Amino acid sequence: MGEIKVPELAESISEGTVAQWLKQVGDFVEKGDYIVELETDKVNVEITAEDSGVLTELLAGEGDTVQVGETIARLEAKEGASAPKAEEKPAEEAPKQEAAPAQQKTVEEVAPAAEAPQQGNQKQWLIASPAARKAARERGIKLDQVPTTDPLGRVRKHDIDSYADQKSNEQKQQAQASKPANPVSPSPAASENSDKPVERERMSRRRQTIAKRLVEVQQTAAMLTTFNEVDMTAVMALRKRRKDKFFEQHDVRLGFMSFFTKAVVAALKKYPLLNAEIQGNELLIKKFYDIGIAVSAPDGLVVPVVRDADRKTFAGIEGSIVDLAKKARDNKLALKDLQGGTFTITNGGVFGSLMSTPILNGPQVGILGMHKVQLRPVAIDEERIENRPMMYIALSYDHRIVDGKEAVSFLATVKELLEDPESLLLEG
Repeated sequence: MGEIKVPELAESISEGTVAQWLKQVGDFVEKGDYIVELETDKVNVEITAEDSGVLTELLAGEGDTVQVGETIARLEAKEGASAPKAEEKPAEEAPKQEAAPAQQKTVEEVAPAAEAPQQGNQKQWLIASPAARKAARERGIKLDQVPTTDPLGRVRKHDIDSYADQKSNEQKQQAQASKPANPVSPSPAASENSDKPVERERMSRRRQTIAKRLVEVQQTAAMLTTFNEVDMTAVMALRKRRKDKFFEQHDVRLGFMSFFTKAVVAALKKYPLLNAEIQGNELLIKKFYDIGIAVSAPDGLVVPVVRDADRKTFAGIEGSIVDLAKKARDNKLALKDLQGGTFTITNGGVFGSLMSTPILNGPQVGILGMHKVQLRPVAIDEERIENRPMMYIALSYDHRIVDGKEAVSFLATVKELLEDPESLLLEG
């Protein structure tokens, strides 16, 4: 009998949530097959089988929290998988045969439906996840009464929840129908529990972690934000001149992010405290430049890291960002892709944001917010006004170690470099 255990995930991660079982009880599993997907604070991890055999028991349901080292499933060794099933034995031998341990455990996952007449007088069997079985017991629901959309007829926890909500609504409607014609006006508290349509959805582990860490940053850091604006005329003109040639040479498009990354790295070299973090009573000032790029993924915001951005070319930065963004959308980011950033850039402009105050990505002490490029009238001199493509930029910083003068000067440096983009080649 083999066991499927939660492996070591990362130094800072001790638990995860079962996102989905990729194999079910009774499935034959080859060594190396993916069995279950775990959702951790940062990424999803797929666990593989170390041996071949038949999956005989699931010890955790989808949505359950499991610890590193915990046994979450059992596997019957391959040589036992080919043993004849009980129903294949001659009828006269059946009373003498005792159920094998693996068979007993399998039955724990299978519940007989109501013994309505079936073809051949055989019982119909329902398969339910452990989480569904537990929810049904707690709510006094019979599994054979629960409809499921699963093509294989498996009952999941969300099926139990939906069935329970449906029954609750039916009971409320029946109660309302039995009320007198002139009911007493409901109190404010009763109004809160009205029958208006709502949808209850469990927060993913990643969303819970995002919420927890953002609150922690606001509670532990002395966070301030300073603003400036950038005339994007020169950057946009340079991109227009070079974008086709750039794509031909590097097979990647020239975007704004490489210009901003280069400008940020140059400004960090000039103002190193924005590339630091607090550790106890000490400052850890980093002499490397691993820049986090905030990416909107299906399960929430993630910040994969462009390593050694100071050593990369414009094409290298753009290529790294494209690869990381694709991995984020496909939920394929590894833990190493998310760890160890020194400073973060976030671009709310892609969603139309004109101005915002980005929240620090702790333990970092600085984050730059990019925003929408918008034509605005700009005074060129005392007599001329022109419409220019302008972008508001914001720097949120930890005032515990970064003074206002340094933060404002950092942002002014980023502005100056972007308004003279050829200088980024010299600074880089």
